[in-house]
Amino acid sequence: MSAGAQLSVTDKRRAARHPVDYAVIAEHRQQGDLNLHIVNVSAQGFMVKGALGLDRGERLVMRLPVIGRIEAHLIWSHEDRAGFQFERIIRIDDFLKLVDTLQPNPRLRPRR
Repeated sequence: MSAGAQLSVTDKRRAARHPVDYAVIAEHRQQGDLNLHIVNVSAQGFMVKGALGLDRGERLVMRLPVIGRIEAHLIWSHEDRAGFQFERIIRIDDFLKLVDTLQPNPRLRPRR
């Protein structure tokens, strides 16, 4: 019996999050394709808004701009929000390019 995902990436909930408004289709092993609405992202994970019906530890696979295909694990959920942790930390240069792509408003992009 498994107690959920065994992630090697440490919990970094205090990491800087960047607001985005991005729709993506994620693939779930049992439920198939799920439409996600990502509302913020960090190099370690992201938060979505909208009911998913998933349990903690479940994983999704998605394709993000710049990053490509990546797996994410559900860490928490509350009402209509959920937080996911990437299977690996995104390199800073790729992360900055990702935010530039996902966040069209230059005032909300990270400072360099």
